[in-house]
Amino acid sequence: MSLLMTVPPNLVQSIRAFRVVELQEEAARLGHHFLYAHCIAGATKQQVLGIIAESFLFPKGIGKNFDGLRATLTETMAGAGTQEGFLVVLEQLPNTQKFDKEARETLLDVFRDAADYWADKKVPFRVFYSFE
Repeated sequence: MSLLMTVPPNLVQSIRAFRVVELQEEAARLGHHFLYAHCIAGATKQQVLGIIAESFLFPKGIGKNFDGLRATLTETMAGAGTQEGFLVVLEQLPNTQKFDKEARETLLDVFRDAADYWADKKVPFRVFYSFE
């Protein structure tokens, strides 16, 4: 029985009752990429994007802005070959003066855009997040 049985294949949602280790195991079982970033150390947009880029093993410079992240999560990853699916965890997104509610929502919108992009390609792209 799949841990994600009741979770749509392309969404961005709060991690709620899911545990990171269980999500990682499920991604492995499904043959999906597991992308994890613990973001609490970021105080600014650049720092949070840098943590995500480094954690996801993206090339240097990708984490400079939201558009670069969006392009990497979509076109760049699609250009890398056939993809079975993605399970992304963004843990402890910070709440600071320079990374406020608006910045968090913009970041989540980037991941929503990526989920929509992959839905069009019939590739699961699930994102789970938590806030500080």
